[in-house]
Amino acid sequence: MPTVRLELGARAYSIDIGAGLLDEAALYRPWIGSGQVAVVTNRVVAPLYLARVERALRRAGASPIAVVVEDGEQAKSWETLDRVIGAMLAARCGRDALLVALGGGVVGDLAGFAAAVYQRGIAFLQLPTTLLAQVDSSVGGKTAINHALGKNMIGAFHQPRAVIADVATLETLPDRELSAGLAEVIKHGLILDLEFVEWLEANMAKLRARRPQALQFAVQRCCELKARVVAADERESGLRAILNFGHTFGHAIELGLGYGDWLHGEAVAAGMVMAAELSMRSGGLGAAEVARVRTLIESAGLPVRGPALESARLLELMRGDKKAVAGGLRFVLLDALGRASLRENIDPRLVSDSIAASA
Repeated sequence: MPTVRLELGARAYSIDIGAGLLDEAALYRPWIGSGQVAVVTNRVVAPLYLARVERALRRAGASPIAVVVEDGEQAKSWETLDRVIGAMLAARCGRDALLVALGGGVVGDLAGFAAAVYQRGIAFLQLPTTLLAQVDSSVGGKTAINHALGKNMIGAFHQPRAVIADVATLETLPDRELSAGLAEVIKHGLILDLEFVEWLEANMAKLRARRPQALQFAVQRCCELKARVVAADERESGLRAILNFGHTFGHAIELGLGYGDWLHGEAVAAGMVMAAELSMRSGGLGAAEVARVRTLIESAGLPVRGPALESARLLELMRGDKKAVAGGLRFVLLDALGRASLRENIDPRLVSDSIAASA
């Protein structure tokens, strides 16, 4: 069982990766505490894995309760957060209770934020069941809910006690969701590891065919890369911002279309193409490298063209993004494949041209 460590001093934790881990009581036992455990999941994941996790928790000495929320980005709301906290209060969960996030990125963000604010903060575990969550959102302690005016605008940094990534859960993932997760896999290579980009180019067919060895390697490598960045910059004061490659465009696409029309990974994929185009116009990449980015994203079954949104509308939405500085545009751009940097005060005309080239 590969294990990746995220080194954060007293708050360091392990990311366990392998098949069948949801059933391993030993992985839960160190975090049970009083025995009070709330499992937050959604209506899609619950029929597949909730009973297994509850059995493992009981073997580990817990008395779990389940909170099943709706599927999709709409669950990252004040109303759903209130449901989770209300269920925990009704069950008389104390400050030594454990919260378990069982699901994809939405469940992890929502449950993690609930753990961050419940009685001023309680312990939680991430049990990611989607590729996107296993390679990205479950690692690093970012938790949030959405607001009508922006994605992830209400949140906190709250690190899990552990991440348990059972790659066998990817067998039940719809093809579209698998491709959405591959967007974040590709992102890690493009910003941090040229050799990984080359591996992805050679092995994308194996990943889409769900070959266990290929999937486990991709999850492990992404977690290694992200853990290194988060350990150096936990609260995104510098280096960690490069993990947002493609996300400034992507979040604007999601907000402009309405959450749920495009999956997060799909919006990020189109956003990465726009960011690659902008990298070329800003003197980073050559045309051949932009074409290579586009080909890799397309090979993952992801969109390489943005939706039918006017560039002026996307620019307006990006100015409201939480990564903007005093309303100025700030982007993560590629200096080369496998190397990225944060750029501020980008000429809006270059941004519009990049959007148009990806339309």
